[in-house]
Amino acid sequence: MLPPRPSPVTFEHLPDGLGIGVASPRLSWTLPPGAGRQAAYELELVRPGGTYRTGRIDSAEQILVPWPHDELTSRERVEVRVRLWQPDAGVPSDWSAPRSVEAGLLDPSDWRAVPVGAAWDEDPAAERRPARVRKDFRLRGNVARARLHVTAHGLYEVEINGTRVGDEALAPGWTVYPERLRYRTHDVTAHLTEGENTIGAWLGDGWYRGKYGFDGGTRNIYGTDQSLIAQLEVEYDDGTTTVVATDETWRAAPGPILTSGLYEGETFDARLHDPAWATPAGSGTGEWTPVRTGSRDPGTLVAPLGPPVRCTEEIAPVTITRTEDGRHLLDFGQNLVGRLRVTVDGPAGTTVTLRHAEVLEHGELATRPLREAYSVDTLILSGGGPLTWEPRFTLHGFRYAEISGWPGEPTSGAVTARVHHTDMRRTGWFECSDPLVNRLHENVVWSMRGNFVDLPTDCPQRDERLGWTGDIQVFAPTASFLHDCAGLLDSWLTDVGLEQLPDGTIPWYVPVIPGEPMWTPIHPGAAWGDVATLTPWTLFQRFGDRELLRRHHPMAKAWVDLVERLAGPDRLWDTGVQLGDWLDPAAPPDDPAAGRTDRYLVATAYFAHSARHLALAAAELGHQADAARYSSLADEVADAFRRRYVLPTARLTSDSATAYAVALAFGLLVPEQRGPAADRLAEIVLADDARISTGFVGTPLICDALTDHGHLDVAYRLLLQTECPSWLYTVTMGATTVWERWDSMRPDGTLNPGGMTSFNHYALGAVADWLHRVVGGIAPSAAGYRELSFRPRPGGGITWARTRHDTPYGTAALSWELTAAGMTAHITVPEGCSATAELPGCAPLSLGPGEHLLDTSGPRAAVA
Repeated sequence: MLPPRPSPVTFEHLPDGLGIGVASPRLSWTLPPGAGRQAAYELELVRPGGTYRTGRIDSAEQILVPWPHDELTSRERVEVRVRLWQPDAGVPSDWSAPRSVEAGLLDPSDWRAVPVGAAWDEDPAAERRPARVRKDFRLRGNVARARLHVTAHGLYEVEINGTRVGDEALAPGWTVYPERLRYRTHDVTAHLTEGENTIGAWLGDGWYRGKYGFDGGTRNIYGTDQSLIAQLEVEYDDGTTTVVATDETWRAAPGPILTSGLYEGETFDARLHDPAWATPAGSGTGEWTPVRTGSRDPGTLVAPLGPPVRCTEEIAPVTITRTEDGRHLLDFGQNLVGRLRVTVDGPAGTTVTLRHAEVLEHGELATRPLREAYSVDTLILSGGGPLTWEPRFTLHGFRYAEISGWPGEPTSGAVTARVHHTDMRRTGWFECSDPLVNRLHENVVWSMRGNFVDLPTDCPQRDERLGWTGDIQVFAPTASFLHDCAGLLDSWLTDVGLEQLPDGTIPWYVPVIPGEPMWTPIHPGAAWGDVATLTPWTLFQRFGDRELLRRHHPMAKAWVDLVERLAGPDRLWDTGVQLGDWLDPAAPPDDPAAGRTDRYLVATAYFAHSARHLALAAAELGHQADAARYSSLADEVADAFRRRYVLPTARLTSDSATAYAVALAFGLLVPEQRGPAADRLAEIVLADDARISTGFVGTPLICDALTDHGHLDVAYRLLLQTECPSWLYTVTMGATTVWERWDSMRPDGTLNPGGMTSFNHYALGAVADWLHRVVGGIAPSAAGYRELSFRPRPGGGITWARTRHDTPYGTAALSWELTAAGMTAHITVPEGCSATAELPGCAPLSLGPGEHLLDTSGPRAAVA
């Protein structure tokens, strides 16, 4: 009997292999339960020209293994499977189940499609009615295979013969459009039939030409056209092909969507909608006119690196309350990102209006925090019977919705909130004996979901929703535990590199859009610009992808070189625009950067930290000279930091929690300074009864700074504080996501008066990484979790915790519980990995793959 077979192969960081944009995709697999370790593997590739086998390859590598044969050509489909040998095994395992990878359009010359859209005159400064485009075509035989390669200037949804293609939302997402426009490949074989067929697309403004950004937004950031770019390739049974590409033969007409905007919401007039519009029968309906064709460099069309945005969950309202004037207020019990789907019937012309908000104030929707993102959807009924509808090209951040104009009384089944975000695979879970901490962790998860909408945004509800570099820099360790976000962040970091200025400056947010007067022109800023060095390193540590580290290394190097020039020979970065410890709770509502910590202390600390990580990355990539140079630079900056900011008593010139947290967490102090500095940090925390006094910079670091320097008890005091400001204060106030400000809602229920008050902002939720590593006890010791550390450090009255993470190699888990005599711990080490377990009061213990039960009350024996 053959040993158990490994998992099916996966390709790069993608959920499937269809339409891949890499000619030599890397391959990954996990070992079967009980395999222990892999001594060798063999890959089989079934290609159109025959079958290729690598033969036995003596290697333990199983993650992102190089493609073993000739590069893929455009459209080529290859079936891949793997088998392995365990150490000392004479025979290999059975083959894995086969999995297919299929190349997209890898060469610009493969594209025949051009952008097509409405040809009628429009006012580019005004709100414009979206168009639909369509094309009738005839297929002369039975379809063997059909692929649709599609993207747009703006947003699109495609139908073929009246059936929706795919299920993604807000496609093609937001990239630096002039350089990278993402297209997606769909298998549409089942949509087509011999004879007459029709393809059509709904179009929307989206980020391309919609009004977007601060103070109500800027229109036409990337262009004034709204265009589809689509190439349908059909292969018949006899091997011949037909290509239907967007060109001058397509037709356009106004659709039933009257207005649509990411901020504004959507208005849909069902009286103007013919459900058969994208079928052959719909060719004579409406006012279809010739399209206007545009141009697009096909060299800028790129395949996705990660999954699309989708609806991932549906939530029914918890309560529906009728107001005295006939409106209906719905509470979904969870602050979420998505839109409402309604089923409603009423007379023609009946207008149903849906408004959204995250919180209530005085019993009404609190819309002031939305600023100029009005978040209003409007449905005009046709009178043709019950209609199920949801908007297509907008998303809202909300827990509460107000419905006006509903004919009769809406039931809970008639209104559903549909949750949307990038459909990343969930990989991390945590729970413990404290229900408030569990709710905090759930809030972090929900804030990540709501803000990973094609790119990592700051907030999902107001007139902003931008890819702030500092926010994800501090949150990336948490994000990469909770979800498989490697592809999404790799794609976004590619755009960060494209937006990097020639001098090395990293923008505050990416993609870059107008941000006068504060954010434009762009200035280099610590913690935000350091995303260039720190986030690729985090992703390498968590996903084991050395090529990702290599791709983004030039960007990281240019950033550190810039800061070196700005700091000059004294190695102190004490000039320029700095945000410091953004949103320190002591900062006034209208000046979030005016916190307690010297912003140049923060800048110099990050300079040292980034130089150190650049040296680590250079060493990992084999650039030994650079590794030595940047390691020396990091030492010089740390020396300069101590000379300028550390007093002879080991106190810092900024006597604040954040100052001590960065100095300790970034390793900027010499050994004899660390103890006194840590003691002072603990004093500062306890002097305010363990209320939070840190902002975006200090908050992700303070618990580690305390934990690693003898003050674990104080870190738990911080975690478990319920008075404002604190993590659990927000929980006691009913929060279901992480807030932007510690006091976004005041204890009396009023809202923070600042113009920047979000109730869904993940940055301050970066403490979840400490929960996973310290309370839960799971941390990587080598890239990709090939080696793990299981080291729970209980405190604060928490008596048990369960933590699980799906590493690239398989599931790692730790469930511990305190007993009268010590601790019991159930540990799962992934196949192919090794681990060290260090339970309280015990020496470290080496563990191999499999299940282990440890008990500190007696002799520690590993039990499989």
